Amino acid sequence: MNGSRIAAVGHYQPARVLTNEDLAGMVDTSDEWITSRVGIRTRHIAGPDEPVDELAAHAAAKALASAGLAPGDIDLVLVATSTAVDRSPNMAARVAARLGIPSPAAMDINVVCAGFTHALATADHAVRAGSSARALVIGADKMSDVTDWTDRTTCVLVGDGAGAAVVEASDEPGVGPVLWGSVPEMGHAVRIEGQPARFAQEGQSVYRWATTRLPAIARAACERAGYAPEDLAGVVLHQANLRIIEPLAQRLGAVDAVVARDVTESGNTSAASIPLAFSKLVEQGRITTGDPVLLFGFGGNLSYAGQVVRCP
Repeated sequence: MNGSRIAAVGHYQPARVLTNEDLAGMVDTSDEWITSRVGIRTRHIAGPDEPVDELAAHAAAKALASAGLAPGDIDLVLVATSTAVDRSPNMAARVAARLGIPSPAAMDINVVCAGFTHALATADHAVRAGSSARALVIGADKMSDVTDWTDRTTCVLVGDGAGAAVVEASDEPGVGPVLWGSVPEMGHAVRIEGQPARFAQEGQSVYRWATTRLPAIARAACERAGYAPEDLAGVVLHQANLRIIEPLAQRLGAVDAVVARDVTESGNTSAASIPLAFSKLVEQGRITTGDPVLLFGFGGNLSYAGQVVRCP
């Protein structure tokens, strides 16, 4: 085997839906204010009895079922998250225990909103190196746990959820080489810190960076995989804000691609946003098997990671 591919995907969102009208009853905001600034209309919010590993396990179970695999077929579990409450056992070990996966390597990856694409690249590298035959890669976050629900600048943005992918060895590489990096001196622009931990960001700094610096990086990720942007069938960017997604996609130049806009109904789910949106596009049949799709995460730490994958 000389590469890896995504064999299947899955996603999960909590049942509770919080609308803009609901938020208008909690803080000084309105549906018009929220939709005009960030494009979000609804978001899913997990309850106190729904921890991050439960969200992750639901999404992972769906991906396994879609791939026709059993838990024992997995030898590596990677969970991208920044909202784990406890340090140990980590989310990956908890998910493995929930699913009954025997003796996997189990690691968490915290690169906030770019976590899933970092984790996907890590799984690809492990498979290529021969240290894993089949991996579960999960992005899961419970942003409602780290949100100040009296702060209208942040509480209107967030949602909870999880998305997962099964990555396995393949004769035909289906996961392209990653292009990743960060701007560590600007790490303060997106934060989850303090006791209790709270999400905060410098919105204008993030917006300027995302819309001016990232288009060239996203194009370079396509080039690294041997594609021009106009060859793409799909573009799944981190679902941060519609006012970031649309100009970034336009400046990328993927003129014929389906652009994921799941942020409108799910909000910003951090590491979950890319696999969640990707899985929905697959489920809806808007992209089909073999289609080249750019996955591009960005955000916390002003980190980014992107790769072109073949649709399962």
